[in-house]
Amino acid sequence: MMVAGIGSRKGVSVEEVLAAIETALEAHGLAMTALSALATAPLKKDEAAISAAGRALNLPVVIADDRVLQLASPGARSRCDLSQSRAGTPSVSEASALAVAGAGARLLGPRTVLGPVTCAIAISGDAP
Repeated sequence: MMVAGIGSRKGVSVEEVLAAIETALEAHGLAMTALSALATAPLKKDEAAISAAGRALNLPVVIADDRVLQLASPGARSRCDLSQSRAGTPSVSEASALAVAGAGARLLGPRTVLGPVTCAIAISGDAP
């Protein structure tokens, strides 16, 4: 399972979210079709552009449970004080990708920042 974790400022556009996902995937030589799901934190559950990106890609948008998000946070490679204070995790995109990808998941690299959106790609522990 491959998951794109999404973090963003409020009020971003679906085009900005899709561009960040595409940029993150390209950094790893991957296509959109490699993704199994999008993920984000409870703080972003009402961000319309993230839901719209899931619909545009025909992928589920999974809101990581707060407890699982906290358990995944030590695996984050990036640190953002704002994310830590608002979401309780050093990186919404990285921690949510890891949380949704499941036990043993790993990040393919640090999050990609594209304007007001961050995207991190995680792969499940059972993936090659």
